[in-house]
Amino acid sequence: MTTREDLTFASGTDRCAAWWYPVRAATTPGPVIVMAHGLSGTRRDRLGAFAERFTDAGFAALVFDHRGFGDSGGEPDLFEPARQLQDWRAAIAYARTRPDIDARRVVTFGSSMGGGNALAAAAEDPRIAAAISQVPFLDIVAQAYRGPLSVRLRTLLTAVRGGYLPAVGQPHEPAFINAPDSENGWRHVVATGEDSRWRNRVSARWLLGRPFRPARAARDLHCPWLVCIGEQDQVAAPGPAIRAARRAPHAELRLYPGVDHFDIYDGPEHEALVTDQITFLHRHLGAHESTSTRHQSHDTATT
Repeated sequence: MTTREDLTFASGTDRCAAWWYPVRAATTPGPVIVMAHGLSGTRRDRLGAFAERFTDAGFAALVFDHRGFGDSGGEPDLFEPARQLQDWRAAIAYARTRPDIDARRVVTFGSSMGGGNALAAAAEDPRIAAAISQVPFLDIVAQAYRGPLSVRLRTLLTAVRGGYLPAVGQPHEPAFINAPDSENGWRHVVATGEDSRWRNRVSARWLLGRPFRPARAARDLHCPWLVCIGEQDQVAAPGPAIRAARRAPHAELRLYPGVDHFDIYDGPEHEALVTDQITFLHRHLGAHESTSTRHQSHDTATT
């Protein structure tokens, strides 16, 4: 397993917990991928599997928990889109302070709502070099699964009362994610993660505020953006994400037939995504230069 460091960084008056994945034997400052889940997911829920592959390919990674979730501080289970975006800004700022990082080569990477955050964080920061959104949830109005009306009304009532909802549930249950088979899919991710601290509980008041719609930032995105979409995604409908990618000036769209929202964290689906992501990163950012890569370059040049 790749060596990593446990650390925290400040976000507001609290601290976010994170893992730092360095590139071994790096000889020059290089790129870094700032990574997080969305909604209630945590870094322990299979993001490390991506970070390890990125580090092996020459990219440092910072994988963090949002405030209120995982190992981070803050009010437990409090979700607000603007609050999570503040955490992204803090994570990016921290990564840029590290001497082994080239501050001009920071990449944002997110899954699901984290894919929306990765887009939003890149769009507002002209120094972000690239962004990656996998199974992205970019527009709550256009992408969200619509269950029975009775379930949606109970969800709204919980939000009005300022209560909490399960993050995942069955289609007949009020929950943020209740598409068919989605609860089993996410619980498999958690079960195969690393001592997960995930809780099936998220505040609902934010549903009454401005809708979560980072897709609107796609048209003016200044940097390369890789969008990895499962064609059978029942949690985040593929159509709106496909259209957002096609609006973005520098987007690269990858579609994965037969892939649902939670299929990408292990198995052949994971391998397909991470291979495409590493290819994208090498094409647009290069990588950390290390003793081994310098030797490889010299050997290639002299053979």
